[in-house]
Amino acid sequence: MATRIVPADWIKNWEKSGKHEFVQLCKNLAYKTNHDSTIKDIQAALYELCWHVIQGNFKLDLSASVLCDMMDLRDDMPSILADVFSILDIETSSLEEKNKRDHYTQLVGACLFFVPDAILKERLDPETLESLGLIKQAHQFNQKIVKIKTKLFYKQQKFNLLREENEGYAKLITELGQDLSGNITSHIVLESIKSLIGCFNLDPNRVLDIILEVYECRSDQDEFFLPLIKSYMCEPLTLCHILGFKFKFNQEPNEETPTSLYHIAAALLHHNLIELEDIYVHLMPLDASIVEEHKREITEAKQIARKLTMVVVPSEKTEDKEREKEEEKNDKAPDNQKLGLLEALLRIGDWHHAQSIMDQMPSFYATSHKAIALALCQLLHLTVEPLYRRAGVPKGAKGCLLRPLKNKRAPRPAESFEDLRRDVFSMLCYLGPHLSHDPILFAKIVRLGKGFMKEYQSEGRNDNVKDKMDTLLSCFLSIADQVLLPSLSLMECNACMSEELWGLFKLFPYQHRYRLYGQWKNETYTSHPLLVKVKAQTVDRAKYIMKRLTKENVKPSGRQIGKLSHSNPTILFDYILSQIQWYDNLIGPVVDSLKYLTSLNYDVMAYCIIEALANPEKEKMKHDDTTISSWLQSLASLCGAVFRKYPIELAGLLQYVTNTLKAGKSFDLLILKEVVQKMAGIEITDEMTSEQMEAMTGGEQLKAEGGYFGQIRNTKKSSQRLKDALLDHDLALPLCLLMAQQRNGVVFLEGGEKHLKLVGKLYDQCHDTLVQFGGFLASNLSTEDYIKRVPSIDILCNQFHTPHDAAFFLSRPMYGHQILSKYDELKKAEKSNRQQQKVHKYVAACELVMSPVHEAVVSLHPPRVWDDLRPQFYATFWSLTMYDLAVPHNAYDREVKKLQLQVQVIEENPDVPMNKKKKEKERCTALQEKLQEEEKKQLEHVQRVLHRLKLEKDNWLLAKSTKNETITKFLQLCLFPRCIFSAIDAVYCARFVELVHQQKTPNFCTLLCYDRVFSDIIYTVASCTENESRRYGRFLCCMLETVTRWHSDRAVYEKECGNYPGFLTIFRATGFDGGNKADQLDYENFRHVVHKWHYKLTKASVHCLETGEYTHIRNILIVLTKILPCYPKVLNLGQALECRVHKICLEEKEKRPDLYALAMGYSGQLKGRKAHMVPENEFHHKEQPVRSATPVSQQNGPGTTAKPATNASKTEEGVSEDADRAKDKSQGAAKPANKANSTAAKVTTSNGNGAPNSTKTIKERDDKEKSGKEKKEKKEKTPGSTLETKGESRREKQRDERGAGGKEERAPREGKEKTPKADRDKQKVEEKSNKEDNKAKTGNGEPKEPSRERDTGAKESKSKEKGGDRSAMSGSLKSPVPRLESAESERDHKRRKLETHSSPSHSSSVKDNSNEPKDSASKHHINYNSVARSKSRERETDKKESENTRGRSKEKKTDDKDRKDRKREHMTTDREMSLESKRRKDENGTNSSNKHSKSASPSSGSPVSADKEKTKRSKSSSKEKGESAKPERNSSGGKKESRHDKEKSDKKEKRDSSGGKDEKKHHKSSDKHR
Repeated sequence: MATRIVPADWIKNWEKSGKHEFVQLCKNLAYKTNHDSTIKDIQAALYELCWHVIQGNFKLDLSASVLCDMMDLRDDMPSILADVFSILDIETSSLEEKNKRDHYTQLVGACLFFVPDAILKERLDPETLESLGLIKQAHQFNQKIVKIKTKLFYKQQKFNLLREENEGYAKLITELGQDLSGNITSHIVLESIKSLIGCFNLDPNRVLDIILEVYECRSDQDEFFLPLIKSYMCEPLTLCHILGFKFKFNQEPNEETPTSLYHIAAALLHHNLIELEDIYVHLMPLDASIVEEHKREITEAKQIARKLTMVVVPSEKTEDKEREKEEEKNDKAPDNQKLGLLEALLRIGDWHHAQSIMDQMPSFYATSHKAIALALCQLLHLTVEPLYRRAGVPKGAKGCLLRPLKNKRAPRPAESFEDLRRDVFSMLCYLGPHLSHDPILFAKIVRLGKGFMKEYQSEGRNDNVKDKMDTLLSCFLSIADQVLLPSLSLMECNACMSEELWGLFKLFPYQHRYRLYGQWKNETYTSHPLLVKVKAQTVDRAKYIMKRLTKENVKPSGRQIGKLSHSNPTILFDYILSQIQWYDNLIGPVVDSLKYLTSLNYDVMAYCIIEALANPEKEKMKHDDTTISSWLQSLASLCGAVFRKYPIELAGLLQYVTNTLKAGKSFDLLILKEVVQKMAGIEITDEMTSEQMEAMTGGEQLKAEGGYFGQIRNTKKSSQRLKDALLDHDLALPLCLLMAQQRNGVVFLEGGEKHLKLVGKLYDQCHDTLVQFGGFLASNLSTEDYIKRVPSIDILCNQFHTPHDAAFFLSRPMYGHQILSKYDELKKAEKSNRQQQKVHKYVAACELVMSPVHEAVVSLHPPRVWDDLRPQFYATFWSLTMYDLAVPHNAYDREVKKLQLQVQVIEENPDVPMNKKKKEKERCTALQEKLQEEEKKQLEHVQRVLHRLKLEKDNWLLAKSTKNETITKFLQLCLFPRCIFSAIDAVYCARFVELVHQQKTPNFCTLLCYDRVFSDIIYTVASCTENESRRYGRFLCCMLETVTRWHSDRAVYEKECGNYPGFLTIFRATGFDGGNKADQLDYENFRHVVHKWHYKLTKASVHCLETGEYTHIRNILIVLTKILPCYPKVLNLGQALECRVHKICLEEKEKRPDLYALAMGYSGQLKGRKAHMVPENEFHHKEQPVRSATPVSQQNGPGTTAKPATNASKTEEGVSEDADRAKDKSQGAAKPANKANSTAAKVTTSNGNGAPNSTKTIKERDDKEKSGKEKKEKKEKTPGSTLETKGESRREKQRDERGAGGKEERAPREGKEKTPKADRDKQKVEEKSNKEDNKAKTGNGEPKEPSRERDTGAKESKSKEKGGDRSAMSGSLKSPVPRLESAESERDHKRRKLETHSSPSHSSSVKDNSNEPKDSASKHHINYNSVARSKSRERETDKKESENTRGRSKEKKTDDKDRKDRKREHMTTDREMSLESKRRKDENGTNSSNKHSKSASPSSGSPVSADKEKTKRSKSSSKEKGESAKPERNSSGGKKESRHDKEKSDKKEKRDSSGGKDEKKHHKSSDKHR
């Protein structure tokens, strides 16, 4: 074989071809596919080559090099070569030739560098290895081999494996696995185990391990194995280690710890066979890993929440979803052995150790795993079961019985509520929001809470028990906060649980509930990753729904909102409210969509609304600080709608409003206003139509049907809820008082730096809400409830500092209730059907009820007030309403007709089903009957009230001072405060004045009252808010309606005013009972007075429009709009207003758009009324029969004329003071002067002007004779006089002649009272000089601005037979009472301040003094004329007057003769003159400025001295006849007479007493304001 493989020729020819052939052969063999044959062939080739070397046929170095090359052919070539060397080693060792052995050794030695030593040591003989130098000694090497082989193959090791002692361990397993149902005990088995260990030499630790393994397989046999282990084990740490090894084995990546192992560990822990600290260290994962995982979960939850709130492109959304799915697939939760052990502990009831493990972990981390949460829930079920069966199971419910744990060491079941504190509350706190996994346990806990609250709310507990119960209550509140509400958030749309929870929550006071909701909304959702996600998902879903919510899809959207709200109402409502604050058009759809909410959700809704209202980050004002923010208005509207439609508790909202009022903030009254309006159907609006206003004066049914803009229906339940909330929490009266007090707080406390417009709005809002709220209480509270809660009027005003108008507003319903109840009592006590007796009983009831009120109101005002007004009158005015004064028959008829029409429409409509038709017809018929019954009832009531007033009226007004004072107090304390209180009160005030007039009330001057109302409205208007302006305008409109009715028809005037004491023009002493027709104001003169009132209204309006002040312009435009039906009636006044309003439109279009809108609205309506305006001569008879001429220019608008007026402040007291001072200064005529002082005080009218007397004095007749001559002379000197001037002159002459007729017989008596001649001469000189000074002043006026002039004349007489009885005085005092000097100086100061005031609509006046004496007993009379003429004519007139004055001394001598002649000629015309005198007196006597607006009227100039006017008229009549066409020119320079001149003229007037000085009063329109 060798020759065949490696021929000898190859060796011989090695260098040439042999090597190449050998290498090629080896390569071919190495690449063969058959593995076994290849190795054999290679071994043979190598063998033959090596054998040639040993034989010496082949060189050693050549063979070594070729063998080295062969090593690269295969990886196992060194091993193959070593095998060849091993065979050769055996063969050469047996050969005798030593050279061959040497060749072999040399060959192996040459191959050592490419054959590893280890291979050679395994295969060569030790001697050969020693010869090669691979080992030191062959002998030692052989010994070592023997030892290793012995240890490896003959020595046995024990690994404690079952197979080592399979019989012993088999018997052990059999022993542990036997049936334990018999009498087998752990002690018996333990003895057997000990025997087996001893017999088979078993390892004790392995035996313990087998015991644990069997226990793991038979985990239900705790009673057997636990005592066995306890008896067998010697050291707890060994058992911990064995368990630890078991847990460690299961910590491999693909392993899962069996639950049986957890059970064993838990059981051993529970029975204290091992310690938790010892086993805990063997469990995975580490605590640090758990904390990191928890943080990671929170971060991920926040990222998810952030993604949901971000706007994401759709493509990105799909990518994120795919990524999340992949993560869910890849992320498999690692096996958490600590949680497994915890679950096992909970299953067996070892709460102590379970609690210890949970304390090692983050909050709610353990229970976030469902298995653990369910295990804890199961333990809770078992713990609360007995108590739940006793106190929590609802009636009729059976429930599922639970088998208690066999474990005696488990927590003891709770038998009482006190036992819950032991374990249950702490278990629930560890469970937290994950109670959501077990809704049944949730319901049980809630029901236990309800059972506890029933016990808690029961009475009769001692202090010790009460403390325990309070502690338990706080525990239940904590559970609700930390467990119940968070768990509800994690429940999927469980409406039943929501309602169940409300059953508990409704037993808490709302303060506790709202605190819980606040925690739930603001803190709970940040405590756990799951809750963070849920919050984000809820907001995302809410956005989705709200984007699609419309009126059309309310129902489906409402269902979605309902589902979402069952679990997370706070988050949902917070978002909905934020949307409503931005978009108020969502209110309607949102309110309709809330019908699917649970009771708990409605309560949460109320809390969320209050929280949104109280948000400190929100500004309740817009940026311009003039209006309330729109978000607040939107929330207020939502409040009204939601609280009306759904049964939500109101206490929290009402208390919030009360608290804000306590804090001095009135913004949130808007909420109360909306709630009352929606829930009670009581609207507050000043924009009522006349029909609505009429309906508001009727009963409650009429108000509901016709008094409001919207048809108010179905408010019975909602108003009852509102009433109950107010009464249950005692908020009715506090809210009223706080609102009443806050009205002034708005102005003086709240409105410091706020815009005036805003302050007005807040004031109006506060006032309107008070009126609305008070109306609600009056109509909904029972008599007992109302009387019990509202204190008496004096306590309201004095103790609670309630404004009087608000106090009476609150008390008024109480008086009505009390009177009716007392009336019913009296009727029952004495049954009688006679109407008269019923009325008397009603009056008696009123006296019984109102007498304490009369006494109480005395303390409200200073004592001097009651000198004029009786407390009875004051209380009557404030206690009555429009319901008491008149029955609105038209309104009742109108509403009945509407209902009849509705019935007709229903019958004619074929689409309406029959049953619905029947119901509607029944409803309408029932309403008709109610209205008719109500009308009848009101009619009877009004008749009783009017009868009562008729009996009371004589004691209403005492008038101890002047009538002016009486009217002033009536206006200040009654009329003005109430007319701006509400729209219906405005109407009431006007109707009350008319009623007092119609009742012929003594001492009440109707004419003066109306005059004071219309004369000066500037200050009143300027001090009003926007809504008050509307009410004031409505009041003026009602007053003007009455005046217009009287003005329009003589018959009406004669019937309603002709013989009424309110229209007397001569005010007599109270004791004098005789009046005659001559004392009354006749119809034509009344028309003059009405024109004057219209003129004054125009002047005041123009002034307000010209001020440029926002409030003035706004308010006067509102007032003008309100009085448009009755004013302006005169064409020129309307044109003047139209011109000024047009100017406002132009000026305010860009600056103040709201004023522009008001002005444009009024302007348009004013143009529409032009057709109803008449020229002035149609409105009243222009040719007034007065002494001085009335030029054509009298018919001028207020823009070009300035009408003079009497001094508003010069009342009777002022005249009395002047008279007293004159008495001290008079020389040589003390008695006449004193008498004159007294008379002057008496004859002055109550508005400061003179009142005419029907008698004439002899002196006046003498003056007229002189004046006749002077007039003739003047006629000759002034040929250029106009026809009108001549006509005026003739009329004046006739009037003078008529007036002198009937006084001849009185002359002898009056002559006795004349002023001494010496005094008269002295006075004439002074008057002449004063008159010339005044002429110099008035001569500088501009002719372009003529003004009206009051040219006053007086008819003066005092007959002896009537002198003591008939004194011209408005009050009841017989003689004037001197005032204190301080009071005098104050009044003088006010008068001077008023007289020096200048404004665009005011006229100044200059007194023109005359130089002639007058009788001391003369009466005063003033006649007004308006004079307009050029400068030149005025100068000419002044010149002629001065000439006439110089000639008067000569003419005086012929006075007596002329007087006698005229007396005889004109005796027959005396009566006619008396009527003319009465008209002039009334026109002047009522021209008194209102004290509230002294300088606001066009007639606010300096006072006119009636005495001086009379003197001038009586002594220069002849001169006036001659120059009747030249009346005095009014100054338009705006200057007032100097204070010195005024005082000087006052002194002369007092000296003359009622002797005459003639004074002309000139008004100047200011150049600056023209």
